[in-house]
Amino acid sequence: MRKLKKKLIELVTHDGSFHTDDIFACATLSILLENKKEKFKIIRTRNQKIIDSGDYVFDVGVIYNEKLNKFDHHQIGGAGKREGKEAIEYSSFGLVWKKFGPKICGNKKVADRVDKKLVSPIDAWDNGFDLAVNKYDVSPYFIQHIFFSMEPTWRENSDIDKIFLKCVEMAKIILGREIIQAQDDILAEKSVIDIYQKTPDKRIIILDKEYPVQRTLHNFPEPLFVIYPRKTRNYWGVKAVKKDPKTFINRKNFPASWMGLRDEELQKITRVADSVFCHRRLFLAVAKSKEGAIKLAELALIG
Repeated sequence: MRKLKKKLIELVTHDGSFHTDDIFACATLSILLENKKEKFKIIRTRNQKIIDSGDYVFDVGVIYNEKLNKFDHHQIGGAGKREGKEAIEYSSFGLVWKKFGPKICGNKKVADRVDKKLVSPIDAWDNGFDLAVNKYDVSPYFIQHIFFSMEPTWRENSDIDKIFLKCVEMAKIILGREIIQAQDDILAEKSVIDIYQKTPDKRIIILDKEYPVQRTLHNFPEPLFVIYPRKTRNYWGVKAVKKDPKTFINRKNFPASWMGLRDEELQKITRVADSVFCHRRLFLAVAKSKEGAIKLAELALIG
């Protein structure tokens, strides 16, 4: 008796031009199924019969039904909004991520971190919601522009379906890295908080590793400078804590007289024998040793 060939799972979205939300929705579902060792195919179409029979349908079909794995947001009234003052509407990426993100990430906290950093901004753009005000003639280059650049121009006659699949592979790499970043950021928070709590003078926090700290230390009023071992050359860095992680404004700058100085020039003015560099924007200084970095931070406190 012949064994029946197992039907491939069908991921269905619209054909024609693509946007970042359908690319990343497809990437999310691809990662989900690959993790489960499931075989699938990606179909781009406007054929209603194929849309109706698809196992996962996103950004097409005019239906949002999480239980049926239908993830469109183009229907009248949309497909819901997030909580919070911004109340960003869901696009196909956000709808897929809301259901499957926690499973892919291992827990909801990591998934929520990825949502805030990557998913929500993509959803906002796709729904015409501006997150940033452009104050200059030069515009910000968002992740959407990377994928817009992949679309064929009016002079090109490329296979857009093949380009879409290439974009999905790119998105899988980005999404995978953002999950890792979020997981490790959350692990780092525990270490940073523990060090903060054990530090007598909380204006200077001395770390044992190069943890990401700005988001964590923003929640505490005292820290002004963070000392950490750099991965390059075994040097030690001193960073200013920002007033807000979203800005370039420091709680306290390094002394203006250190601006852009290196090696002998910085050593002469600071009297720290192994000082190496102070950034001209006064948010970073470097020394060859931990002791040198501590001295730079202590000088910066009174400078």
